[in-house]
Amino acid sequence: MPYTIAHLSDVHIPPLPALSPGDWFSKRVLGLFSWHRKWKAEHRPHILDALQRSLDELAPDHICITGDLTFTTHPGEVAQARRWLQSLGSAESISLVPGNHDAYVPGALEQACEAWAPWMTDDSSSAQQFPYLHRRGGVDIIGLSSGIPLRLPRTVGRIGSAQLGALHALLASIAGDDRPCVVLIHHPLQEGAARRGKELLDREALREVLGQYAVDIVLHGHLHRPVRATLPGRRGRIEVLGVSSASAFGDRYAPAHYHLLEFDRDVGQTTIALRHVCYDRGSDTFVPGERELLTRVPEPT
Repeated sequence: MPYTIAHLSDVHIPPLPALSPGDWFSKRVLGLFSWHRKWKAEHRPHILDALQRSLDELAPDHICITGDLTFTTHPGEVAQARRWLQSLGSAESISLVPGNHDAYVPGALEQACEAWAPWMTDDSSSAQQFPYLHRRGGVDIIGLSSGIPLRLPRTVGRIGSAQLGALHALLASIAGDDRPCVVLIHHPLQEGAARRGKELLDREALREVLGQYAVDIVLHGHLHRPVRATLPGRRGRIEVLGVSSASAFGDRYAPAHYHLLEFDRDVGQTTIALRHVCYDRGSDTFVPGERELLTRVPEPT
């Protein structure tokens, strides 16, 4: 039986809680204005209900979420996101990384990481850290944090030298295992994916580190649309897959959508296949697409 991973992103879990008086003197007031002007009608609770039904039906073995659970990282949103994560399944069955909306104002990312630590804790450590490693069903899942607090209305991301160094050491430590390796990050790392002011600032440095090791797939969000690219890697190429928002009705960006990845061990290799699962407005359901071969990973000799 294949091991399956569902990839979700940019959930922006509605509704937005009421803001406290102190929030009116921070960047959150811009988020509130943006939510009511543009995004409230796009991110709908009934789509998340349909998503839950789809996940229950397809029953993936693991769920990877690449950030933006919240819109302004309000404490009420952080608590609401924790309850939503608990409703999806056990912490063991979910890997999460934060996005730029989860670091909306200074100090918010630390609060979110503390609340969501069970889904972002390295297997070998009780402390929440980035990068982290989750080893699930013959697959290595590495989580990176690219969300940074910004006072201006920009949505750039950054990994930073400390995290890049730790990633280098982590990939080197598992290099001899030759298991399929999936990296999670919120911002896209391929050139041309995000316009200026929304990009990952140190994407070139990240690509250089990943290209030295046997990384097979990078999963990201941020763009609110499905995108696909490839990067050079030690095993030939790294598949880079971006997904649309998991709660989007589809008036402003692509309708809600998630990836379903299948890791199927065969004689001498692991075959990785992809299915797009897309929200259909008419039926208020998520509809799985055709299975597509992505790549093959040789088994260790």
